[in-house]
Amino acid sequence: MEYHFQVRWGETDAAGIVFYPSFYAWMDEASHHYFSEIGYPTTKMFEDSKMGIPLCEAKCVFKAPLFFGDQVTIATAIEDIGNKVFVINHTFMKEGQTVAEGYEIRAWANLNPKLKAVPIPNELRAAIERVGTTA
Repeated sequence: MEYHFQVRWGETDAAGIVFYPSFYAWMDEASHHYFSEIGYPTTKMFEDSKMGIPLCEAKCVFKAPLFFGDQVTIATAIEDIGNKVFVINHTFMKEGQTVAEGYEIRAWANLNPKLKAVPIPNELRAAIERVGTTA
């Protein structure tokens, strides 16, 4: 699944290139976009049932710089689905060139009354499988 955006001025550093934390924010945006697109918008999940997808781990490897105004596409896919956690891969592209690759490990969690990882529902697994599990 793809998520598209344009680099904003505030996402760059004094050298004029994208400041590295922006990539982590974009992975988060792409993950929430992914869940909305498969019918599980995270805001609705939280409001309706106090369920969420908290972040457990994240990593990003940078291959080429991005600059203010660049048009970026993130290809996002779930690589691995465990009982309670899953891995989301993100490939950042500019004009067809890979500029960064990253992943997040997230849990399926009940947020009420306290944060606790719970088994991923079969309906959610089926929705993920419908879009595929490779980036």
